[in-house]
Amino acid sequence: MFHLPKATGVTALVCAAVLALTGCGAGADGDLQSLDQLDELDQLDGELFTGTQKIDVGGKAVNVSCAGKPVDGKPGIMLLLGFGDGLEAMSELQKSLSAHNRVCSYDRLGEGASDEPDGPQDFASNGQVLTAVLDKAMGDRSVVLAGHSMGGLLAARYAPDHQDRVTGLVLLDATGPTAISDTLELIPEGDAGPASAVREQMIAMREGANPEQLRVEDGEVRSAGDIPVEVVQHGQQYLAAIPQYGAELERIWAEGQRKWLALSPRSTLVTATGSGHYIYVDEPQLAVQSIERVVTQAIDE
Repeated sequence: MFHLPKATGVTALVCAAVLALTGCGAGADGDLQSLDQLDELDQLDGELFTGTQKIDVGGKAVNVSCAGKPVDGKPGIMLLLGFGDGLEAMSELQKSLSAHNRVCSYDRLGEGASDEPDGPQDFASNGQVLTAVLDKAMGDRSVVLAGHSMGGLLAARYAPDHQDRVTGLVLLDATGPTAISDTLELIPEGDAGPASAVREQMIAMREGANPEQLRVEDGEVRSAGDIPVEVVQHGQQYLAAIPQYGAELERIWAEGQRKWLALSPRSTLVTATGSGHYIYVDEPQLAVQSIERVVTQAIDE
């Protein structure tokens, strides 16, 4: 989604930082071979499947991948990807978690192998698709949502309205609840420097100029109930590469992570000291541990 006209040293750094900031296909290539290993369809409990399957949601095909058997009394795990990432991006994370959990991921409409949406999407329509996917992939089991970047924001917006189902959250460097307005306030209209690309990207997110046609809205953080929540933030200051505004963009992002702590009185903040935006790639074991920890806490409550 993001392009700069000249690949100078500065623009290359800015390009990498902006792509990471907005989650537009910037990171993991994933492991297609390991994803293919999950691609044999089997039936579990007469209803649930393993492997990759397209399910019908309102006349649209949604590409879903599931692995691992359900465990009695244990919530399933649904992985939510960032903008521009197909489900193969989290295939290694899914494979690691599936040894002891039922874990699924899916391409949202407009991403990966799923159909394109008919028109603009919002948090409500996105949530309707997620509910349909959960019904097919998890049955009536409770779930822990683990979302990266925009996937984390979507998980955090979905959970307050589905407290009967969502029993835990893991936000992996999630887009902050007021990231758009904070960034537009920082970078003035008419700025001609490299940071103007960041401003344009935020406007595009707000207006739905992305493959999902998802119009992203800022908003207050609402309670998701008394559930375990881990907010995992990056430790490597990749946004600092953006001239003039880098330090302030890092501050805004860090503030956004802290704002998500209001989701629950049982929220904790973890810093992935060796990670940029793609924490599950840079420190995969840390991502696994955070998700497993929340699943265990959800069982114990």
